[in-house]
Amino acid sequence: MHIHHLAIMVNNLEESIEFYEAITKLSISRRFKAGPGEIAFMSNGKGETEIELICMPQGQKFEGRGMIVCFETDNLEASHELSRAKDLKPSDIQNPDIENRYFYVSDPNGVTVQLKQIL
Repeated sequence: MHIHHLAIMVNNLEESIEFYEAITKLSISRRFKAGPGEIAFMSNGKGETEIELICMPQGQKFEGRGMIVCFETDNLEASHELSRAKDLKPSDIQNPDIENRYFYVSDPNGVTVQLKQIL
């Protein structure tokens, strides 16, 4: 068993797409209207876990913190610098042991995103 996709209720679909394209390098795998709203699935390749961004004008939105989504990157410094350049206020890079380095940033909806480099 594996995670097929993770759904996030978003306030602004375009802003969320821009965030995930820039920061996590995901791209839209499919996008469609759903009643009064719109849905975009993002992934880094066919068969990979997807993030589903759901924007419904009158629907429930993600509220508060408490959820962390982790993405692995090969270039943590470049990801951190991009987050700074976009004024996303990333945390400092943390290095808790000899195998892991990471930092945190929040997406436009308050979801905490961890970018991690495994050494």
